[in-house]
Amino acid sequence: MFVKILSLCLLSSLALAGDIKEEEGVLVLTTENFDQAIKDYEYILVEFYAPWCGHCKALAPEYAKAATALKESESNVKLGKVDATQESGLAEKFSVRGYPTLKFFVGGEPSEYNGGRQSPEIVNWLKKKTGPPCTTLDDVDAAKKFAESDEVVVIGFFKDLESDDAKNYEKAAKTIDDVPLGITSNADVFAEYKVEKDGVVLFKKFDEGRNDLEGEVTVEAVKSFVAGNKLPLVVEFTQESAQKIFGGEIKNHILLFIKKSADNFESTIEGFKAAAKGFKGQVLFIFLDIGDQENSRILEFFGLKEEECPSVRLINLGEDMSKFKPETDDLGTEAVTKFVQAFLDGTLKPHLMSEDVPKDWDAEEVKVLVGKNFDEVARDKSKDVFVEFYAPWCGHCKQLVPIWNELGEKFKENADVVIAKMDSTANEISDVKVQSFPTLKFFPKNSEEIIDYNGERTLEALSKFLESGGKEGNGDLDEEEDDEEEEEEEEEDDEAPRDEL
Repeated sequence: MFVKILSLCLLSSLALAGDIKEEEGVLVLTTENFDQAIKDYEYILVEFYAPWCGHCKALAPEYAKAATALKESESNVKLGKVDATQESGLAEKFSVRGYPTLKFFVGGEPSEYNGGRQSPEIVNWLKKKTGPPCTTLDDVDAAKKFAESDEVVVIGFFKDLESDDAKNYEKAAKTIDDVPLGITSNADVFAEYKVEKDGVVLFKKFDEGRNDLEGEVTVEAVKSFVAGNKLPLVVEFTQESAQKIFGGEIKNHILLFIKKSADNFESTIEGFKAAAKGFKGQVLFIFLDIGDQENSRILEFFGLKEEECPSVRLINLGEDMSKFKPETDDLGTEAVTKFVQAFLDGTLKPHLMSEDVPKDWDAEEVKVLVGKNFDEVARDKSKDVFVEFYAPWCGHCKQLVPIWNELGEKFKENADVVIAKMDSTANEISDVKVQSFPTLKFFPKNSEEIIDYNGERTLEALSKFLESGGKEGNGDLDEEEDDEEEEEEEEEDDEAPRDEL
């Protein structure tokens, strides 16, 4: 009897895994079937999503394509999805803070997914994590098929696959998730691609079509070679290319803002491309179509107006996220080359945006700061100054307005206290970094210190913090999701970091 009951339980468990609903090849996971799914499938990538999230909607078709491609190749990797708004327990269990969040489960253990969001990128990332780092190419047909399989592929040519160079190549391949890498020792493949000695070749369906690694085959050399050649000389910024642009190894970007419909578009791009040839692997050259309304936020981020374009700006995506502006409006190859070289030489000063000081900047209880009057007001050692750094489009900033105004009203008679605000989309301060909106910073009197406020955004909590000189009421605020549900979709990313261009 016991054996019969145990058998029924096992059959029930197997049926549960086998009966998981699929949508376009993607497993639909719930609280009831999740544990069984990650137990039964050794490799499974899970997307935690919200139905209203714009980024999730954009990912959905690519995610489905990836699931289909994996199934067609008879891969043992599965793709699943969890509606985190319905399965809140699962979202909490796996620390989901924004949408979409993707986690890769191996043997039931989760890790972060840090690959791209296009179908080939998802598939390549999963293949690298679950199989050999390189595809072995045993003959010419296999090599040709591999070379045509993607926009960019890399093949290592090594007569001895046990050589140090071949091992270095394979080590580098383990760290490169977004490009397929193959390896061959076949003499016919060497001859087909006119390779006479050991080396690494990158094949691409754009620009010059092929790049050969020069010099020694070291791990770092292969990684730098692939990073410097896997993208076009000039990349168009789109939602599809954003991950490749901002998730890549090259953190110096020069951006050309121009309308695709402009009469001088082709000639300007050609000049821009000519300049790019001298900086491969050092600076990424990008253009944005300012005729596309989706790019308006990026114009705003750089303090540009449409009528000021075409124009270029350079940004370093390091910790400080410094921006640089050329001294002239010349967009010719020589001028752009000179500008980029000056940046690399370290002779340029960062460009800080500032509006003009409003005539009535101090007329209200909450003072209006811009770049040009910030130091005079915020760094006044005789006063405690509490500043809100905001973005006009930010929903959370809008919610804070009445509370911040009440705070200003409460302390208006206190000559030692200043409540202020600054539009950080139009004004920048060199040593005050604003990564999300709203950001609240306290500048205590008789001090060089800058205190970040992370407490509750209530009048009571803000007042307690201010009255204590920044010593009380600054408890950690629960991190808000990147994409909170809003009635209006345009407010989905209100507290997204500023560097998510």
